[in-house]
Amino acid sequence: MSSQNQRINEFRIRLLHWFRDHHRKLPWRETQDPYKIWISEIMLQQTTVQAVLPYYRKWEKLFPDMESLSRAPLQRVLKAWQGLGYYQRARNLHKASRIMKDKFEGKIPSDYDELKKLPGFGPYTTAAIMSFAFDKTYPVVDANVRRVIIRLRRIRQKASPDDKALLPFLQTQLPLKKSCHFNQALMELGALVCRPKNPRCLLCPVTEFCQAYQTGEQEVIPPPKKRNYKKIEAVVGIIRKNSQILIQKRPSSGLLAELWEFPGGKRATGESLEQALDREIKEELSAEVAEKKFLTKVHHAYTQFQVDLYAYECRLKSEPRFNTRQRWVTLRAIRRYPVPSGSAKIIKFLEQREKIKHQA
Repeated sequence: MSSQNQRINEFRIRLLHWFRDHHRKLPWRETQDPYKIWISEIMLQQTTVQAVLPYYRKWEKLFPDMESLSRAPLQRVLKAWQGLGYYQRARNLHKASRIMKDKFEGKIPSDYDELKKLPGFGPYTTAAIMSFAFDKTYPVVDANVRRVIIRLRRIRQKASPDDKALLPFLQTQLPLKKSCHFNQALMELGALVCRPKNPRCLLCPVTEFCQAYQTGEQEVIPPPKKRNYKKIEAVVGIIRKNSQILIQKRPSSGLLAELWEFPGGKRATGESLEQALDREIKEELSAEVAEKKFLTKVHHAYTQFQVDLYAYECRLKSEPRFNTRQRWVTLRAIRRYPVPSGSAKIIKFLEQREKIKHQA
């Protein structure tokens, strides 16, 4: 065996031994069911393990298999996903499940080229399912693996290299058998030890292979990304009719598609919040606001923007224009509808206020 092959083999052994002794016991690692592995992989994209666990357990009860997911109404799927963000992923899960039910007898295809054609199966997800569900020899590169490789190779460029630049190195390290364990070990190393900030190098099993550690640059490689969030201010109206509140469904495409929210929208340049509320209600409901009272302000950060959402209780001069995308619902019934996270915070405020009112 050449010295290079010996070094690669030693790297694998140390990494896999560490993984055997230190990996987290997670429900999707205790199953061979490709469907459950698929669900976990979609949930885990850009979301922490701790945040995903309650959602995954709830999903197992609601949609335990491909059949139950494919038969479920989209609104029920979106509601189960509420809080995870990136709702297009939930829509793709639903759409792909129906395709697999019709075309693949309700099973996830084990062929890479067939799998990548399905909605939501990009390069990462396809490789992950090939590796974790079918133990096929495909390298899997997520944010954790990317960071580990960048430090191992001491890649110092400001912009992170794309995965194609990292794959040749990863492919030389990937064992032909049980490559799924190797992929998971790299991911776990990035999550628990080779963290974005304050990496735990003294606990790392492969420091002697890490060029960034050898040069003392593990704290600055890779360089942190600067995020420039767009800031938005928006207003919504809480419009009541007896014991019910008006909500409306967003369009079927675009940001937060098919979710339910209160009438309202963005504040335009030069507008006051109250002027924006009057304009939005008139545009959306063909009605004028007679009285309005500020209720609460909530803040929420989405992927590419941050929003300050101002909620006003409104009384209208006339009945609002009504269409099939609008509904009058009780405060309790709103919980059955999938809503954006900002709206969920307003609903929580309304529930707490109602609770206080009943206790008084």
